Amino acid sequence: MASKITLRLANRSPKQPIKKLPPSIEVPANITIEDIKALIARKTGFSDHNRIGLFDPSTKKTLKNRKAEIGNEQAVVSTGELLVKDLGPQIAWKTVFLFEYFGPILFHLAVVALRPHLYAGAASTPLSRTQQLGLALFVGHFVKREYETLFVHRFSAATMPARNIFKNCFFYWTFSGALCAWEIYAPWSRAAAADGHDTSQLLAAVGTAIYLFGEVSNAVVHLNLAGLRSPGGTERKVPRGYGFSLVTCPNYMFEILSWVGVIIALQSWSTAVFIFFGAAQMYVWAKGKERAYRKEFPDTYKKKRFVLLPGLL
Repeated sequence: MASKITLRLANRSPKQPIKKLPPSIEVPANITIEDIKALIARKTGFSDHNRIGLFDPSTKKTLKNRKAEIGNEQAVVSTGELLVKDLGPQIAWKTVFLFEYFGPILFHLAVVALRPHLYAGAASTPLSRTQQLGLALFVGHFVKREYETLFVHRFSAATMPARNIFKNCFFYWTFSGALCAWEIYAPWSRAAAADGHDTSQLLAAVGTAIYLFGEVSNAVVHLNLAGLRSPGGTERKVPRGYGFSLVTCPNYMFEILSWVGVIIALQSWSTAVFIFFGAAQMYVWAKGKERAYRKEFPDTYKKKRFVLLPGLL
């Protein structure tokens, strides 16, 4: 392999070209995709190299592994060409996650604090013990997710388009935040009337136990997944261990189980709406991960019949 290679640069989107894109660059064969992005960013005047997208000239697909050496990208080396695109303003994945999960915490605390002003008669009907439990379950879940975002998760992609933060936050802020808080803390909710009823108290205990099992199991899987990738790395390995013998994505499975516990404990229809749509999206993601694992590790990955819920999906 030559110590240096010359690559022609072409705009991936001719209708939206990078105006100062140089016609070619000469780089070491062992330079990484991320370093090439930084080099092109300097030459084109971009302050953030994450805006630079690099694409395979044959498949037109993005070169996702930012730590991969360009000399190992066969299509790029054989054609001597790279496709380049301005991806627009970027935002860190970690920042997006922090914003997503902060919204529900804010909504639940705000609705509880403003409850006397939001509901007729709420001033004379304080939160029931079951409603207080609901506050603890929701805030506890999203505080856990914030902690995992800061200290556990290792992201293969550094950034995403900044405009997507609004789309990503909308679901969490609207459904698990505004909708669930509005229903659960209302004086007319089933959680409000649960105190003093033996059946409701039993449901609250059973639901809380399921919730705690789901949350702890979800955390164990997240720690397992984080251990598959080195700090700052982008490598992928076959996931094994707790839950992976059952489904492709046990972290999703245990999260759904956790929310089933919340539904039972609070007898909450809004939580059921939230996790119904959430599970539908998780199913799409899980199917994609199963396809990716089978393609990337055809000889070592044990194919799963179910990607999300054993015996169902």
